[in-house]
Amino acid sequence: MSITAKDVKALRDRTGAGMMDCKKALGECAGDMEKAIEFLRKQGMADAAKKAGRIASEGLVHAYIHGAGRIGVMVEVNCETDFVARTDKFQGFVNDVCLHIAAANPRWLNAEEADTAAVEKERAFLIEQAQESGKPQQVIEKMVEGRMAKYLKENCLLDQPFVKDPDTTIGDLVKNMIADIGENISIRRFTRYELGEGLEKRSNDLAAEVAEQLGEA
Repeated sequence: MSITAKDVKALRDRTGAGMMDCKKALGECAGDMEKAIEFLRKQGMADAAKKAGRIASEGLVHAYIHGAGRIGVMVEVNCETDFVARTDKFQGFVNDVCLHIAAANPRWLNAEEADTAAVEKERAFLIEQAQESGKPQQVIEKMVEGRMAKYLKENCLLDQPFVKDPDTTIGDLVKNMIADIGENISIRRFTRYELGEGLEKRSNDLAAEVAEQLGEA
């Protein structure tokens, strides 16, 4: 099947990929536009995996305030060059990461950086919970491992579904950006603050306070 310039342009318009890459994708997929789009996506992800090992020491530290000052997020996202760090696309990506952190409240970046004490405490709780079911030990172990995987996925930033697109994880979002801009990108660290977090909230009983004051008087 012959690939026309019109076909190549149409694919380029839909994917943003280079003309030669689009022509190759259409050739590999016998002119099927949808298959060519998927081909380019997989190729981009493969290329992104290769770039992920490169040093990324430039980037951006970005602050995001949400809910009229009730939630604040700071994140450091690294890339390879200062030029990319100054682009609207990269800065928009960083802001999206901050927005996600504000909404999803991840505890750790990934499973490797998860707090060991917190993970073991959760595991012990799940084991105790599973043992109450009275099921065989082998079944209990599988139950606990499955629930631990779910626990880490819910609490690790890179494994969480992106709040703007739940079909895409934050880790996939990073890989897509790498494929898009052609540089390695990594989320290095983040901090999330929530107003009053960790403080014991005082419960005011006005009637009791007034009665106490009258009694003292």
